[in-house]
Amino acid sequence: MSIEHRDDTGARFGMWLFLYTEVILFSGLFILYAVSLAKYPHQFAEASHKLNIYFGSINTLVLLTSSLTIALAITAIQRNQIKPTLILCGVTVGLGALFMVNKYFEWSMEISHGIYPGSEHLAEMGNGITTFFNLYYFTAGLHGLHVVLGGSLIAVVAVLVAKGKVTAERYTLLENSALYWHLVDLVWIFLFPLYYLIL
Repeated sequence: MSIEHRDDTGARFGMWLFLYTEVILFSGLFILYAVSLAKYPHQFAEASHKLNIYFGSINTLVLLTSSLTIALAITAIQRNQIKPTLILCGVTVGLGALFMVNKYFEWSMEISHGIYPGSEHLAEMGNGITTFFNLYYFTAGLHGLHVVLGGSLIAVVAVLVAKGKVTAERYTLLENSALYWHLVDLVWIFLFPLYYLIL
């Protein structure tokens, strides 16, 4: 039992260390955003109004709900409720997929209007707006990659739950995948107001 405890402690520490590196990565992008905003405040506000706030709001609600479902999955596995755990993991992955589908339609609409990195139409709008959308696509795209990775991780752990390899006595893998998912949600909570709600 003591060996298992040490293993779990090490796994948790490793995940927190990994999350710390992720925070540093996104913090660097947020600092770059802040510097650019200070340089082009009016252009950033103008560019922000070109984003679809409805897509952004729906995706915020989707990810907040997914944070709840994965947290409930942890509670369910602790109570040895396997079926509810699997259902909640499935709902979380489904919500992550819904987020990406919404993002696909949002980006398709923006691209159809010529608003994408490297487009002549975007270049004609000036350096400030071009900088905004370059940052937006890169940061949101990186976040989207994290959504895919997080959803895939939860799906794999759900399979392990179904096989009895993740149990009420040993659920660190599920706990760590939930921590990663919460980070994904937290990053979006910062991205949404920074890009969609500039006044």
